[in-house]
Amino acid sequence: QVQLVESGGGLVQAGDSLRLSCAASGRLFSSLAMGWFRQAPGKEREFVARVSWTVGVTTYADSVKGRFTISRDNAKNAVYLQMDSLKPEDTAIYYCAADAVQYSTVALQPGSWGQGTQVTVSS
Repeated sequence: QVQLVESGGGLVQAGDSLRLSCAASGRLFSSLAMGWFRQAPGKEREFVARVSWTVGVTTYADSVKGRFTISRDNAKNAVYLQMDSLKPEDTAIYYCAADAVQYSTVALQPGSWGQGTQVTVSS
């Protein structure tokens, strides 16, 4: 397992940008796919984006495709979520997640979660 700590959330207006960061501890980071999930009030947690453990292959939920960009820096044990053209419906707690399986090439199955960071987008 890895320990994850998110940062970068806040209150912004519609159309603004925000960059979330996730710092990971542990030697397994570079072998794990990483992802971002979010949970809005009264809703279930949902997938947002995933970046593979190698060569940075990315996958996005349709709702954020073209607006959000996930990336990772294995030298810094960090993963990022650049969020542009934010909408009020993006308001949620955003969670960083690490895959439970090393070198996985399938959909991310979270084995570790961060504590979450609040993103609020006002209209």
